[in-house]
Amino acid sequence: MKEVVTGVDIGGTNTVMGLVDRDGNILAEASLLTADYPKIQDFVNSVAEAINEMHKKAGSVNILGIGIGAPNGNYYKGTIEQATNLVWRGVIPVADMIEKKTSVKVVLTNDANAAAMGEMIFGAAKGMKDFIVLTLGTGLGSGIVVNGQMVYGHTGFAGELGHMVIVPGGRACGCGSHGCLETYASATGLVRTVLLLLSEMREESVLRQIPPAELTAKKVAEAALQGDPVALQAFDFTADKLALGIGNSVICTSPQAVFLFGGLVNAGELLFRPLRQYIDKYVMPWYRGRFEVLPSGIKEHNAAVLGAAALAWNELFI
Repeated sequence: MKEVVTGVDIGGTNTVMGLVDRDGNILAEASLLTADYPKIQDFVNSVAEAINEMHKKAGSVNILGIGIGAPNGNYYKGTIEQATNLVWRGVIPVADMIEKKTSVKVVLTNDANAAAMGEMIFGAAKGMKDFIVLTLGTGLGSGIVVNGQMVYGHTGFAGELGHMVIVPGGRACGCGSHGCLETYASATGLVRTVLLLLSEMREESVLRQIPPAELTAKKVAEAALQGDPVALQAFDFTADKLALGIGNSVICTSPQAVFLFGGLVNAGELLFRPLRQYIDKYVMPWYRGRFEVLPSGIKEHNAAVLGAAALAWNELFI
């Protein structure tokens, strides 16, 4: 009988699940619309039912554990705490609830930590003991691994690099602070930069034809590939701020690599070319040339499930 774990990624819109073997092969998949379950017990029941259906579909497998990645997931407590983009409020003991429903050991952490675990077990960080993963999506999440161990800190919420203040008194952030890294170096931050540049620059730009509410990072990248001056300047500015955040981060853990993951990374060299140029500007001299900034080694459409599954494999067997 083949041994597998279940990876569960809880997102504000979708919850995706999969049965994953030791080699990172996804044997069965399922998904739910998270917001369809305003009552947490109904959600837990549906997750358990989906896991049971995947088990039937996969055939002769033994589910050894369940790993969960979720916004504001607390590894120590197995709880989701005050997650603003989920339908449930307060402190939710999700791991305990799902464990009771399925009779399978459950481990939970935040989604960025799960992404880092996925990179270590199944991705480009195999064999590395010191690295950082930055997830550049709507916000900026991060997972930090030191000496082969995920950094959770005293509270279970260590490593929130997206909320490192890089511009004192800068852009308002959803966390309540101002000038956080994620307000500049994320898909949302890129769009905010474009809107500002459109008011400051006089050059012609196809982005002026797009209503602000319809502007996306993908559209900015498409314009940049066509040589649009506003889009190119926005990527340059974003890379500068991201390089500053990376420079501030590497002095804490001296990683072998910093991996970038998420929608913004799909821009490829539009982001990486200026980023490489700015890294040396902010990194202390004795760190220069001693770490790499690389794209994730995990395909984006598999990353959420593989990250959560890697958490379970790591917890149970590694």
